[in-house]
Amino acid sequence: MNLGSFADTVKQQADIVRIIGEYVKLKKSGAQNFSGLCPFHNEKTPSFSVHATRQFYHCFGCGVSGDVFSFVQKIENSSFPEAVHAVAQKLGIPLPKVTFDSPAEAREAGLRQKLTEMHERACTFFQEQLRRPEAAHAREYLAGRGLTEETMQKFRMGFAPDSGFLLRDRLKGEYDEETLRASGLFSWKQESSDSPEKEKTDGKAALYSKFRNRVMFPLCSESGKVIAFTGRTLASDEKSGPKYLNSPETAIYSKSRVLFNLDRAREAIRKLEYAILVEGQMDCISVFAAGFHNVIASSGTAFTEAQARLLGRYTKNVVMNFDTDTAGAAATERSLGLLLGEDFQVKVLTLEQGFDPDLLIRRRGAQAYADALKHSQSYFDYLVQRALTLFPAKTAEGKVKAVNFMLPHLQRIPSRIARDELAGQIAQKLSIDSAVLRQELKHAAIARLATPLQAPPKAQVTDAERILLRALVWAGQMQGEARASPREGVDEGFDPARQARFALSSERLHEGMVTEALLDTLLHAEAESDPMSLALSEADRSVLAAILINEEEELTPELLDSALEALRRRHLERRRRNIQAQIAEAERRQDAAALVRLVAEKVEVDRALSRPQAIGA
Repeated sequence: MNLGSFADTVKQQADIVRIIGEYVKLKKSGAQNFSGLCPFHNEKTPSFSVHATRQFYHCFGCGVSGDVFSFVQKIENSSFPEAVHAVAQKLGIPLPKVTFDSPAEAREAGLRQKLTEMHERACTFFQEQLRRPEAAHAREYLAGRGLTEETMQKFRMGFAPDSGFLLRDRLKGEYDEETLRASGLFSWKQESSDSPEKEKTDGKAALYSKFRNRVMFPLCSESGKVIAFTGRTLASDEKSGPKYLNSPETAIYSKSRVLFNLDRAREAIRKLEYAILVEGQMDCISVFAAGFHNVIASSGTAFTEAQARLLGRYTKNVVMNFDTDTAGAAATERSLGLLLGEDFQVKVLTLEQGFDPDLLIRRRGAQAYADALKHSQSYFDYLVQRALTLFPAKTAEGKVKAVNFMLPHLQRIPSRIARDELAGQIAQKLSIDSAVLRQELKHAAIARLATPLQAPPKAQVTDAERILLRALVWAGQMQGEARASPREGVDEGFDPARQARFALSSERLHEGMVTEALLDTLLHAEAESDPMSLALSEADRSVLAAILINEEEELTPELLDSALEALRRRHLERRRRNIQAQIAEAERRQDAAALVRLVAEKVEVDRALSRPQAIGA
């Protein structure tokens, strides 16, 4: 079976709502439609729609649209063959051999596959090493952090031995040196006589493990595949490197786009409708092990806009629980700014000084953490308290500094009403004139809301065009609805596609219209073709998707007749304008014969146009 036929088989069995629902929180918004926040651009209100019957998606905000495979390609940054295989795996369909469109695509896909396999093997290697006698100090460290064997296995924690070559020797028989270098698991330097292990490489750079004498935490993609690692050092000398060492960016890992534990937490986040965001892996693991399964961490990096958008697919409600020290407070403020700008509803959990989530749970138990969660502050109260702590508002200088601390956070709030309301509350808490603060906020809002010149508006698609486009894809719809009973009141002999094809082909009523190219493509397509899979321009695909997503009105013979009549009127009006121009020319030439003929034609056209008007064209 070739890739094309296999893709068709997979697509017929795939439920696009379920597949996309793994990445985007969808809600039913119509008989066949589901909607959510678009994962491909920043938006505050849902404009992303999925059509359950026609099995395609469309965003009214950014215009992107496509089928289940194009969605997986975009969201996973993968090739078409990889997307087909990913969907097939989700459905449990046996996979054939992959084929690619170009050698470059094959090389990129091959590298990603090898790196994913290599990281899985490396994870297994680290797990095995944790059980060895040489890892006794690693097991003691983890036990001292209150981790059980069950938790270690669930998070696939491991140990990187002190040797720089054990992992390399395990993998080098399966992968070439170029792939090993691309993995991010190894470092290298030119061979010299004082090499630590006297590794001889004939002048080549010697590869050695990047992670040594460290407890290993695997980082996973949303689908649960190991794509990188964080290693926590067990040494205390200066040569041991940073306390936490993360994998570098690779073909399968971008640290700013990964949230630790999201693969395990996403279902709980959907169910509970909020996420707990902590700073580090150990905090995240301890909170999860205590029964709070909706917890995630920023994966050893500052929280990013990409991570905020990733989290926004699953929920817009967050409880932030970062450390209470100076660095933790600064990280909380930075992350708050990003989350507020993405329209999240945010609370802040501030633990007692000296405690982080991991320590609180180990010392006082899961119930103490549950109680603390119940007393999470609104982000506004947290920021005001933070401002008053940093800049006591007892003097004019202190008040100015406190206001300057708060203003950037207020500017990021999208709602002008919310900004104004919070400005009044801040003024009250800081004992300053609310009018002065609102004036400062107004200046900031003007600068924030400054927008560039807008692009010229797109040409409008008429109602008649919409109806005809729906009619031309009717055959595919009927094929998809063959198992359903006929709609009551609809003539079983009514075939909109056949009627529209005949009228447009014979009369060319759509010439010069915005959708002329799109209508022509549908006219020449096979009757059973999936319209969203045709070779369309991005603009035409977006137009068609928007029309099909919103097809709430039933397509009846009367509706189609009205649309065709509207196009005929448009055709006649264009003909009348041409005749009027020819009459003016004939009068200029004093051509009496031509005038008689043209006036007769105009009378005929005027008579046709005098009939009642149908749907606007």
